[in-house]
Amino acid sequence: MFSQPQVSLSMVQLQSVALLLAALCWRASGDCGCNKLDREASAKSTEEPMQQVCQQRPKQNNKQYRDYYGELELEPEIEGMSLIPGGSQHIGTDEPLFKADREAPERLVKLQDFYLDKLEVSNAQFAKFVEATNYTTEAEKFGDSFLFKTLLTDAEQKDLEDYRVASALWWFKVKGVSWRKPHGINSNLKGLEQHPVVHVSWRDAVAYCTWQGKRLPSEAEWEVACRGGKQRKLFPWGNKLMPKDKHWLNIWQGEFPDGNTADDGYQFTCPVTKFRQNNYDLYNMVGNVWEWTADLWQADDTSETPNRVKKGGSYMCHKSYCYRYRCAARSQNTEDSSAGNLGFRCAKNG
Repeated sequence: MFSQPQVSLSMVQLQSVALLLAALCWRASGDCGCNKLDREASAKSTEEPMQQVCQQRPKQNNKQYRDYYGELELEPEIEGMSLIPGGSQHIGTDEPLFKADREAPERLVKLQDFYLDKLEVSNAQFAKFVEATNYTTEAEKFGDSFLFKTLLTDAEQKDLEDYRVASALWWFKVKGVSWRKPHGINSNLKGLEQHPVVHVSWRDAVAYCTWQGKRLPSEAEWEVACRGGKQRKLFPWGNKLMPKDKHWLNIWQGEFPDGNTADDGYQFTCPVTKFRQNNYDLYNMVGNVWEWTADLWQADDTSETPNRVKKGGSYMCHKSYCYRYRCAARSQNTEDSSAGNLGFRCAKNG
């Protein structure tokens, strides 16, 4: 008979096993961890020229590029905003990809006409708000925000390894990061003036919209605007990800979380004017950064920091694990949360 050997693992070996298990769990769950960036969720202890992407289909061509939009004439009455027609519209889907996200069922909603910002709120716009009101964001008050690993050097990642999100080890809670320093404590806004403002909480977004005499869109409004007058389409322009073999949005290409090839031209965020996505003249509705909406994730949530619905996915999304850059897709964070891929745009009553 052979006696069973005694196995003793060092602390380093145990940590390696834990990291491997976490990676396997991520593969199984299919998520970039963006919905886990809540403040109460403890961690482990040159602007480019505008690219007109979505072009109106010519009248004589009704057979090719059927995912493209036909003629739709809407004259915006508020500068920088598009008038979105209301009426009875479908939102959600009966073919959910992430059941836990409550994408289903498809349902009919009735909306009034409303206006929506064509662009995500930029750093330059948010800076004007802060200068005019002396506003301090929640990330600045808390003294930290969540940053993606590739924005940190190897040395910084090692120093901050105890401040990773336990279930999404590529997210770090970093001191000193805020909308003013979006890529790390030594970064600034130079060259990012027309990129979307990030590291803003739901409350920060509400404060900005209120200052503008606007508000955050409801989830239904956001989704109806995203669909651009079409029914049951995956994306703002249709069902095909790359019509004409061109990139229509800023998402992740390559292996996550280390291999973004940036085939769309952007390693991280892109300018808010980069990707026009439907004939409502809306840019970056999907991809680039997640966008806050007004809605509670759980309608009866009366907690101090309830979860709020966010829409649109971000530059970190890819079909293989986080296919949330679809109009029907959704996620959530607590309203005091902030991260380097979370921004917003404003709405206004019609």
